[in-house]
Order: sequence, then structure tokens, then C-alpha cells
Amino acid sequence: MRHEHSPEGLPHYDLYIDGDWQPASNGQTFTVFDPANGQPLATCASATHADVDRAIAAARAAFDQGPWPHTSPARRAEILHAIADALEARNFELAEIESRDAGVPLRKTTYNDITLGLEILRGCAEMARKHPYEPLPWTDLPSVSWNFVWREPIGVCAQIIPWNYAFCMAAWKLGPALATGNTVVFKPSSLAPLSTIAIFQTIHELNLLPKGVINLVLGPGGEVGEYLAAHPAVDKVAFTGSTEVGRKIMALAAPQIKRVTLELGGKNAMLVLPDADLDLVIDGVLWGAFYHSGQLCEAGSRLLLPRSLHDTVVERLVERVRGMKIGDPMDLETDLGPLISERQREKVERYIAIGREEGATVAIGGGRPLGEAFANGHYVEPTIFTGVRPEMRIAREEIFGPVLAVLAYDEIGEAIRIANDSIYGLAASVWSRDLQQALAVAQRIRAGTVWINEHHVLNPRAPFGGYRQSGFGREMGQYGLDEYTEVKHIHVDLMQRRQGRLWWDTLLPE
Repeated sequence: MRHEHSPEGLPHYDLYIDGDWQPASNGQTFTVFDPANGQPLATCASATHADVDRAIAAARAAFDQGPWPHTSPARRAEILHAIADALEARNFELAEIESRDAGVPLRKTTYNDITLGLEILRGCAEMARKHPYEPLPWTDLPSVSWNFVWREPIGVCAQIIPWNYAFCMAAWKLGPALATGNTVVFKPSSLAPLSTIAIFQTIHELNLLPKGVINLVLGPGGEVGEYLAAHPAVDKVAFTGSTEVGRKIMALAAPQIKRVTLELGGKNAMLVLPDADLDLVIDGVLWGAFYHSGQLCEAGSRLLLPRSLHDTVVERLVERVRGMKIGDPMDLETDLGPLISERQREKVERYIAIGREEGATVAIGGGRPLGEAFANGHYVEPTIFTGVRPEMRIAREEIFGPVLAVLAYDEIGEAIRIANDSIYGLAASVWSRDLQQALAVAQRIRAGTVWINEHHVLNPRAPFGGYRQSGFGREMGQYGLDEYTEVKHIHVDLMQRRQGRLWWDTLLPE
């Protein structure tokens, strides 16, 4: 399961295939680094295509021949609750793992990420109790019959997640797949796989799932993830990540017409109406834009302000940003931690340079924080751009970092047009004291989630997903469970009589 030390003296983790921990078939490993200081955290086995084949074969056998797809909904619910209970017992340990692995402030992982992940698992457990039978209206045409929908698991599900919300995303992918009786081959990001490994360790120790129901492969997405998505023995692919990679996943899944759900990028608008409570707006915008250093697909990266409020709001935001603490994610006082990698920091810095070149003004930030504490980590200052026009790249492209583009508008219709002028449609927020007006605006925004006087809050019972190039399908809630089921219509004829049922019978003389 876990070797005490790799040759480098680091903890080492293997692949999990068919109920057992196994090294990569060629012995290859990769190293996971702490983004706050650049120090290595662990080594992991790097799966080969042969390892992925073995994982898929185990999942295939567990689905086609094993008991899991036929296990009662009540028993599946009991097992999911037991998994959630066992993970909850490791709550603080998991929070620390997630913080070190992904550079997430400990305050976030402790009080949000782990708790939300557990609630998602428990919600899936309760929804798993729902019987797969759904009655349809009785009919007497062409004869009296009993009709119903039967929901059954899809089969082998490939689940691929990114690094930024690893524990929660593992929960909201594993939960519905297991609740509905599927088997899984799971691949976390090689940048931050440790909390997912901890989940698999916990499930392994419980010994409640049949062998092969869940399998874990580790390694780079371009080699492991793409091979997994294209594999002919996989029935469904669930992917969270960039729109660019999502397009590739669709192409890889196309030859077998696999079921696919995609939760992709966003360029999410925070639309402030003229009557908004500015105290609420200031707190909400900081939360929306800089939560986890803006490294979330639903982050509020565009702020749409009435021209009459623009200067006041920007001045207050700048003042608050000056007081934000950037630093060690393990410090509970830290507001912003590092970006996940040097590559990600370079991408964010390129966009900051592009914003300047396009003529936008940096109101605050735009550089790296100074000091020895930041020397080896991947830090970028929280940055606010003003003078942003809708056609600028920093207003249109997903940056995935602590960069907020502020756009001014003159009337609400214009603001809605700007909000919808995007290839994306994942999320948005509307800020107003007038809830009726806010609801009217929310209904006109083309996005999968629209918050009113809030941002980032995810409800385990509510669907999450996007319009347009933010993906398709939904996760969480009953909608998320349904994505892991095939829908079968069963028709039972109750007359047991064929006479007169063939069309040519009606043409015969009596």
C-alpha cells in the first residue's frame, strides 16, 4: 500500500488495481512537490499503458461478473456512509495533506473542502437508497400495459480530475458512480494526487467493496489519462479540467460513442447592480476572485460594475487586498497560498503582461511577493485590472490565477450582454438588494450556476456544470447520480392477446 521510504527517503505510493497496491510494471515513478516551497513531498508509481489495461480489466470483471452492480441500493448506501465516516475520522490529517499537496490554505481545506466532500458522499449514500424503478402512466393503447423506467449502472467509468479541488472532486465523482453500481478507474492529477490516494487507502482498509470496483492509476494526463479515455473497454468518461483538454477527451471517446460528462473552464462574471450592498459586494468579490488564488473553474474573474460605483468599489477592493496575507498554506492566518506549479505561475504572469499590453491598468498587484519566505514557492500577488474592455484577452480567456478584470457598464442590459459574451457558461453571481430584480437578471445569464449575493458556494444536493464550452452533464445532487445510469423503458403487456394487433389483420374480411 505505502512504502515507508522511496530511494530518496520520501513516502512512496503505488497504484491500486483489483484490490491490491502494485508498483508500475516498468518500475517508473514521479515526484510530487510542495508548491509553497518547491520541496518534494512523495514519490508515486507512474502507470504504463499495460497498468491501465490491468486496471480496466479488473473494473470490467467486477462489473460484468461481480456482485457490485446487483448489490441492493440500501447496502450500497451503508457502504458509502461507512466510507464517509472513516474519512471523517481522518478529517484534519486529510486537510493537511490537501494543503501541502496543492498549496491550498489550511483554513480552506479544514473548514470547507473536507467537510464538503464528506457531505457529497453522504448525500450520494442517501440518494443511493432510491429504488431504480420509476413508474410511467398506465396505457390502453394499443392494449393495456404496464410501463416503467429502470435505471441501471453504465459500466466501467473512467474518472479524471485536476489538482485544484482534489478531495472534493474525488468525492463527487466516486460517490455517484458507486451509489449507482458502477465500477471505476480513477486518475488524479500528477501534481496533487495525495488526498485521492488517502481516500483509496481508507476504502481499502475498510474492505467493504469487492475487488476491482475501484482502481487508481497515477501518472501524467497526456499518457495515462488520454489512454484511459480512449480505451474501448471503458463505458463512460467523467472529466474535470480545461476546455482544451475536454475537447481532446471528447475526440478520444468518440470512436466508441462513450458516455461523457465534462466540467470545464469558465470566465465567470460577478455582476453588481446599482442598488447592491457594497459591504456585501466587497467581501463577496474578494472571495469570488481570490479564493484559492483564483485557481477554481467557477472563480469570479470578471467584475461588472455600474460606472457610477466603479471608482468607489475599486478603491475599497484595493484597500482590502493590501491587507490580505499571502504565505504558507499551513498557517491558519493565510488568505492566499501559492499557485500549483511554476508552469502555472508563468501562465498567469503572461496574462498579466498581456493585460498591460492591451492597455488595462494594474490597480494593485501584478508581480511576485518579495521576501525569503516566497523565494522557492509559486506565488503571485492578487492583481486587479481596471480599464478593461470586453474584447481584451484578460476579459475573455481563463487565467486560473489571482487576477480580476473590472469592467464598467452603463445600464443593466449592457451588463447582461457583457456577462453572456463568452465561450464559457459555468457560473456567475448577481449582487443586489432587490431580490426580484436579481432573479430576473439571473434568469437571463447563460450559466449553469448563478448565485445571488454569494459566490463559490456549492450545495451537495444541487447540480453543478456548465453551458457552452464549460462542458455538459451535471455533477452532484440527483442530477449527478443520473449521469451514471442507463435509462431502460420496460413495457409489460397485460392483455396477453395478439389477435388484431398486426396492421394487416384490420384489412382481412370478417
